Amino acid sequence: MPYAVSQSVEIYYETAGDPSGAPLVLVQGFGAQLIAWRKEFCALLVAEGFRVIRLDHRDVGRSGRCGGPEDLDGGYELTDMAGDVLCVLDALGVERAHLLGHSMGGMIGQVLALDHPRRLLSLAMLATIPGQDPAYLLDDPTPALSVVQPRLSREEAIEASVAVQRHYAVAGRPWDEAWVREAAGIAYDRGYAPDGLPRQWAALLRARDRLERLREVTLPTVIMHGRDDAVLHWRAAVDMATAIEGAGLHLYPGMGHDLPREFWADVVAAVTRNARRC
Repeated sequence: MPYAVSQSVEIYYETAGDPSGAPLVLVQGFGAQLIAWRKEFCALLVAEGFRVIRLDHRDVGRSGRCGGPEDLDGGYELTDMAGDVLCVLDALGVERAHLLGHSMGGMIGQVLALDHPRRLLSLAMLATIPGQDPAYLLDDPTPALSVVQPRLSREEAIEASVAVQRHYAVAGRPWDEAWVREAAGIAYDRGYAPDGLPRQWAALLRARDRLERLREVTLPTVIMHGRDDAVLHWRAAVDMATAIEGAGLHLYPGMGHDLPREFWADVVAAVTRNARRC
């Protein structure tokens, strides 16, 4: 299996598409494994000529762990997780790549755009924020994530994942519960590690505000957010688009903190248009 080594931590990754295609790294959110980028969605990006690169963050999936069952802080920051992305690109011999980040993945994308702009070709962000302004935070899970996590059975973990994804989706709109259940089972089998959640959460809590610094970003950028996101407020997307000169902005009514199939074509088109601005 393909691994890159970042600060002695093994980072698992997968690729899809022609190796000669334009490299596009997909960076998932908090606690999510690379399978959260569904293969059918990746296929749409491959059809646009991208070489799609997905990775498991440290402390989830098949990547290495930064502590044991009762370690609540791995001592790392978003800058270290951004370094994990760069190590994957290095392992693949990719000098510069396009990036699409969801939620925490968008925050990692911001860090890369600010601290390593020469490694990115373009930046696309979905359902993310530039800092911890209370105006952006609609759902505060801190108490539940700053303690030792219970170890659940496979079925319990699936039900817990369904509950989370139901919260991410828009109330009253259809959502793919069958896929969520299937994906939760696959994630459990790939590498169930609930103790990694507090460590990733500690890294998020240490993250510095980036909004003012985003004015430095000159990369082609597109920002997307659901108007019905119950976790992070869409005004963050507006603020970031205002800060980054020339940034595209797409606000989607009916989208929550997830990426439903009905929005795939729009997101792929936005990412592709933005990449072609290079």
